Amino acid sequence: MSRSQWGADETKRDPHAHYAQGVAAIFIHHTDTPNNYRCADVPRTLRNLYTGQTRDRNWGDLGYNFLVDKCGNIYEGRAGGTDRPVIGSHAIGFNQGTVGIAAIGTFGPGTPVPAAMERGIAALAAWKLGLRGVDPTSKVRLTSTNDKSRYTKGTSATFNVISGHRDGFATDCPGEALFARLPAIRHLAAHLQGRSAQRPFGADPAGDLAGPASGQ
Repeated sequence: MSRSQWGADETKRDPHAHYAQGVAAIFIHHTDTPNNYRCADVPRTLRNLYTGQTRDRNWGDLGYNFLVDKCGNIYEGRAGGTDRPVIGSHAIGFNQGTVGIAAIGTFGPGTPVPAAMERGIAALAAWKLGLRGVDPTSKVRLTSTNDKSRYTKGTSATFNVISGHRDGFATDCPGEALFARLPAIRHLAAHLQGRSAQRPFGADPAGDLAGPASGQ
């Protein structure tokens, strides 16, 4: 679902998007919001997050590049073009050249992660990384740009190409339950990259961006 479809007020954000040279890694987050939502109501949640992150946190826009709900629907987050390497505000010290994907909900210990959500995250990661031919199961070295991360500014560290927010910052995000599912998400994303008959490698998952499932 595009920003216009979920009702982003474009007058609230910084009109100038910033870009990296490409996308080398993905950080997975959760929004730390209630799980008992209807997917049809997610646009309202996004508008609330948007207001909080632009006005209250002064991030200039939504910090996340994309968000995924429990029905597996994918939403455009930070403005600038879904197929472009937009620099977000989601992983302090490691925003450059990375993408932030946020699972809508809270995924602490013992919280089930919906299968549809996992598939949505994996499909999005497969597509986004596939634009540069990056294997979702590989590793990458990233260099910190901020002392507030887990690594002092200028320090390089090795990450999984699909990592959790906690890998780069002192936080519980994306929650213990979702963090535990990252290996499965990596392997599913890699599998999807190879299923050219169903979704061409590097193709935009347009169907996943179409909108929320009705009645959920």
